[in-house]
Amino acid sequence: MSDPDHESPEQVMWTGRFITAKTRGKWEYVSRARGIQAAVILAIDEAADGRHILLVDQYRVPLGRRCIELPAGLVGDEEEGEDATLAAARELEEETGYRPARLEPLGQFWSSPGMVSESFSLFRAHGLQKTGAGGGVDNEDIRVHRVKLDDLPYRIAAWRAKGYAMDVKLLLLLGAGMMAPA
Repeated sequence: MSDPDHESPEQVMWTGRFITAKTRGKWEYVSRARGIQAAVILAIDEAADGRHILLVDQYRVPLGRRCIELPAGLVGDEEEGEDATLAAARELEEETGYRPARLEPLGQFWSSPGMVSESFSLFRAHGLQKTGAGGGVDNEDIRVHRVKLDDLPYRIAAWRAKGYAMDVKLLLLLGAGMMAPA
């Protein structure tokens, strides 16, 4: 059985630079404006001292605090029709200071489908090369974290204890460990 509102007309309530608020029947939700999408990058640095995940944190106004996240960015926010793979490579280097030799597409995902129609393309970065400090552009104040994969659950617990928000996409890294018996 499907929701009876699926055939109701979609109505745009307002449109901003990056998001659009919509209704369809009883449902209220937001989508990205102008066909903008997101690219998220799973960047694991395979180094001599072990495997490290690259994470970032930045202040997120809707949350009122800093949030630990996988590197990510918008596709097509400045150039319509931008290729998602090129945007992912650009965003990874801007945010973390690492350039990938290759990006492997892992699929399209939806983070909160009950209230947001936005999807993101997930990429796995291979062959990372350090090119700079990262930190983003235009005063984004992005902090880079290179964390040993084995230490990740402990680091996340420590960040949470300090009041950081955690992006739902981190479950990608914690999922199997969360299913282990206590």
